[in-house]
Amino acid sequence: MTHPSDSEKGILHPREQARHRTLSRLAAGPEIGRFVEWYWIVEWDLREPYVAEVLPYPSVNVTFEQPGGAFVNGVYTRKFRRELTGRGRVFGVKFWAGGFGAVTGLDVASFRDEVRPLGEFFTDADRLADLIFAEESDVRRRAVFEAFLADHLVAADPQYELVREIIEAMAEDRSVTRVDQVTERFGIPVRTLQRLFRRYVGVGPKWVLRRYRLHDGADLLARGEVSELANLSAALGYFDQAHFSHEFKEQIGLTPAEYAARAAAEAQVTLR
Repeated sequence: MTHPSDSEKGILHPREQARHRTLSRLAAGPEIGRFVEWYWIVEWDLREPYVAEVLPYPSVNVTFEQPGGAFVNGVYTRKFRRELTGRGRVFGVKFWAGGFGAVTGLDVASFRDEVRPLGEFFTDADRLADLIFAEESDVRRRAVFEAFLADHLVAADPQYELVREIIEAMAEDRSVTRVDQVTERFGIPVRTLQRLFRRYVGVGPKWVLRRYRLHDGADLLARGEVSELANLSAALGYFDQAHFSHEFKEQIGLTPAEYAARAAAEAQVTLR
């Protein structure tokens, strides 16, 4: 098993969130790891409600919620907000971008921005949430899910593997900021790229690039590693600072300067 990422990318106001809930992750097993990137576990026990915000990855997540049930969360194109109240737990399965579509054979764009019961996708999943939460550890819960998913795995899919390779380049290489860079690097026509992304990822390649660069920007701002917003905007591939600030506020709800100021204030609270 590979160790899951400990990055806080995608988590908005990470220091603040950490005061209201716990987050842990588990690696996927070698066979299931072809399709699942990692498992994430969130737990909370709050006297006062707290709204957690996430700028999601271009990935499908399956969530087992206590209380609640089992759900498939399509790729979210907007900020995701979840009120945490009382006591609760979520055992989440983060698929690789394209992974859920490869397993199910579905057009992932068909349930973009939607949350649906897991039973709509797997007819034999009616008792899966009960079986998972009957276990006493997250390692055992992972084992239950992986045993279930193993019965649904498919043969190697070259198109899915290509999508995963492209997604990795988009996520890891900050110099990749335009779709034409992707098509040139991988020798793939733009229309083919768009078709593959709709089918497997659920959103277009340009959207994915913008989301990853926003992840990078928000992460750097949250960690206090940005001195000049103009330089950050250029490094992320934006035409100018105004364009970056507009998109950042549209997606996150604060300007980059406001987000950085809130992060700095929360850092002082954490140090006390």
